[in-house]
Amino acid sequence: MRIAEISSQEHRQSHHDSQSQQHHNHLHHLVSQIESSIKKAEDLSPEKPLPDTISGDLRRSLTQLSQLAPFPNSLNLLIWKLSYRLWNVCVDLSNAATIRSRSPSFSSSSGTASAEENAKLRHVAADLLALASGVSGVPSPSIKSASFYHKTGLIWHDLRNFDLASTCFERATELVSKIDLNTISNVGERKLLLDLSIARSRTAWEVSDRNLGVALLNRAKNLLFDSPEHYKALANQYLLFGKGVLSKSENGALNEALRLMDEALDLYEKGLRSARTREDILELKDLKSKTLRFVSAVHLQMGEYESVIKCVKVLREGDSGDHHPSLPVLAMKAWLGLGRFVEAEKELRGMVVNKGIPEGVWVSAVEAYFQAAGTAGAETAKGVFLGLLGRCHISASAAVRVAHRVVGDGGSGSEGAGVRAKVVAELVSDERVVALFSGETAAKQRMAMHAVLWNCAADHFRSKDYVTSAEIFEKSMLYIPYDTDSRILRAKGFRVLCLCHLGLSQLDQAQEYINEAEKLEPNIASSFLKFKIFLEKNDKNSAINQIQAMITCIDFSPDFLSLAAHEAVASRALTVAVAALSNLLNFYADGKSMPTTEVVVLRTMVTILTQEPGNEPEVLKLVKQAYNRASEVGPDCFFGRGEVGRRERNWFGMTSWNLGTKTGKEKNFDLCAHFLKLASGFYGFQVDGEVEENNIMVCKSLILTVSAMIASENHRKAALPDIEVKQAVGLLDRAGKILKTNSAGTRLNDDQVSNIEPDLLFMYIFCAYDIQGRINDQGSQLLLVKSFASSKVCNPKYLLEIGLSASQGPRPNYEVANFALNECLSLLLSSPSPDYQNVALVVRKLIVVAGIRKGDTDDEALYAMYKQAYRIMVGLKDGEYPTEEGKWLTTTAWNRAALPMRLGQIDVAKKWMNAGLELAKHVPGMETCRASMEDFVGGFRKEFCVQNDCENRSQVAV
Repeated sequence: MRIAEISSQEHRQSHHDSQSQQHHNHLHHLVSQIESSIKKAEDLSPEKPLPDTISGDLRRSLTQLSQLAPFPNSLNLLIWKLSYRLWNVCVDLSNAATIRSRSPSFSSSSGTASAEENAKLRHVAADLLALASGVSGVPSPSIKSASFYHKTGLIWHDLRNFDLASTCFERATELVSKIDLNTISNVGERKLLLDLSIARSRTAWEVSDRNLGVALLNRAKNLLFDSPEHYKALANQYLLFGKGVLSKSENGALNEALRLMDEALDLYEKGLRSARTREDILELKDLKSKTLRFVSAVHLQMGEYESVIKCVKVLREGDSGDHHPSLPVLAMKAWLGLGRFVEAEKELRGMVVNKGIPEGVWVSAVEAYFQAAGTAGAETAKGVFLGLLGRCHISASAAVRVAHRVVGDGGSGSEGAGVRAKVVAELVSDERVVALFSGETAAKQRMAMHAVLWNCAADHFRSKDYVTSAEIFEKSMLYIPYDTDSRILRAKGFRVLCLCHLGLSQLDQAQEYINEAEKLEPNIASSFLKFKIFLEKNDKNSAINQIQAMITCIDFSPDFLSLAAHEAVASRALTVAVAALSNLLNFYADGKSMPTTEVVVLRTMVTILTQEPGNEPEVLKLVKQAYNRASEVGPDCFFGRGEVGRRERNWFGMTSWNLGTKTGKEKNFDLCAHFLKLASGFYGFQVDGEVEENNIMVCKSLILTVSAMIASENHRKAALPDIEVKQAVGLLDRAGKILKTNSAGTRLNDDQVSNIEPDLLFMYIFCAYDIQGRINDQGSQLLLVKSFASSKVCNPKYLLEIGLSASQGPRPNYEVANFALNECLSLLLSSPSPDYQNVALVVRKLIVVAGIRKGDTDDEALYAMYKQAYRIMVGLKDGEYPTEEGKWLTTTAWNRAALPMRLGQIDVAKKWMNAGLELAKHVPGMETCRASMEDFVGGFRKEFCVQNDCENRSQVAV
């Protein structure tokens, strides 16, 4: 071997030794860290909560240490000892925490945190033990390690950390899975295997993995080792799972619960066969009987009544004969389910004489019997009930207890409840029973019996069984003493009896009871019931008077006026409701704090009055009152803030708007104008500093208000007073300002379209034009119409209406008429399909207006209109241009030649005759007239020529 090779080999050996030494040092360093952390845990005070740093440090060191495995046996033994030291620390800290939890100053949250830290330390101890499981010389290391994991998993399970619990149980299962079961002889180790499987099953069940939970229980059957204790533990878990399924009330729960309980029964039976001691046998028999009773109850819920009877029979005929109190109840309910009432009654009567059956169980059976037998079993029920009283020795306390149990919680709407009430009524009205409650010694029991009867009667009252309710209330009066201290209670009894007879519409009896109540205790409740009786009798005047009587009561509160209004509306006594709310409004004047806001009261009154027609004037007063109050106290104070205030404001605005439009349709224009003006006021209120978002509705309301004022003038045929004209000017100014703002729309001559409907915008123009005419502002009228004509919303129909109004209204403006009609004609003719009926109307009106404006001084302007009409008619089909209008044009053009002819204006006369003749050629039905006109023109021309020749010759001669 060469020297270089020898040197290299020594170098590798040296490097390996160095690495081994480093590895050894690192191992001991980590173990030292773990031991140091355990020492810190050992030094902890049991009085203080566990810090979370120790478990974190141990977990980090353990993670690093596990990456360096495997270890030499000496190190494994050291880790094993450290694990036990840590585990013992956890046990000591846990015991100290248990003692500390009994202290009054113990905090549950800190206790939970300490328990979680303790569980983390135990988990580390279990992992340490598993890491050192290869240590030699320790018997059953896997079992011991699995035991640590099992106990830690149970703690995590109790802390409801099911993921970590499952991790511990699975790790423990892995450790013991390789052990041959036949080699295990230790009882404790066998029990550990079974407990581990059961624990895994419970954790799987808790995370809703039921299939795995049941599968793990089934696997555990291989770990029973023919031990009665093992059979009992596994069967108990099957039973717990079955009971848990029942509590979920899920689909298929009964069948699943039955399967689980059958498994438990089978295991109890096998356990009995393997039991040797008397104690084990008795315990397993008790558990088997208990499970069989549960099985019987499940069969009962499933409606399998035959199976219930079989189970009860098996229990009763067993070795020791089961006499559990639930058996006769189960048997009775099963017989009832099978419709065999004789056997059910036999079971029921047997319970009466059975001293071992608790009273609650017996009463439950009686309720079930009542519910099933109904009226047919009333006599039997009464006899059994008296038998129960015999058991109770008919003492006052027993009578109260029995009455309470029988009346109980069966439900007042069922037939059985009526039977129970009847039985109790007969019992408590018996003189011998009443005598039991006499004297001061029975005062407490007497009040208890009164409470039982009162609650029973109240239950029937809520179910509207007023007959039974009245009967029980009357019986409860037997348990109220006739002394001064009981006057209030007796008055209360009379009031509820009044209510019962009101429900039965027995008004005279109800009034008798309430009169008795008022004698004992005059208060608002009695006064209100009297008011309700007057309503039921439809005595509205007395009801209104009773409202005043209610206000004078000492315990009166305004809420009763709201309640009175509600009752009056329900009885359709609207005048009474309004009277109640009117009185309620008086309480707001003093600024008192009221449960209901003033705006709600006013809104309610408006709503009530609008239910019947003809109440509009009264509604107007209330709406005006609401507007005035909002103006006085401010909208935020009156309507409220935020969304609530906006809803109230908008409700009054919309109600005023709706009433305005309704009265407008009914041609009641005065009311219409008032409502619409109020609508503009309501919509103009700003609630909670909001941006003006209702300007559109304000604008509409203002325009329609003025329109209604103008319509009112036409309807009454009386001119608007100057003050109303000034008011209309102000309203239109406000509307105009809104129209010019960006929030409501654009200016009328802009390209953008207004947010207001074209018809309403036209109404504004028309109203503004009308009002400007009333104040003789014709210049503004023309500017207004020109501005409107330039807007996109303008159409020929609007211009025609303006033109007609301007030409023939009470205050004509011929400049406006001429402009509007010319614009209208241009728009009509520019249409692809002109409306020649309107074209003809506009032409006629333009000719008339031109004649009025210029008289006969501007012949050319009139002639131009006729020539335009002629050009329109040329090319049209017969009848397309209205014939009558064509005849009118022809006739008027021809007739205009008469005056010039008389004045010797021959050329002017010829012009008009030719115009008339040309027009006649395009008017159907004027052939005869046209022939006459042509003859006249021909003769006129000849005469004109002769006269012309004579004149010429004369001139020549001259």
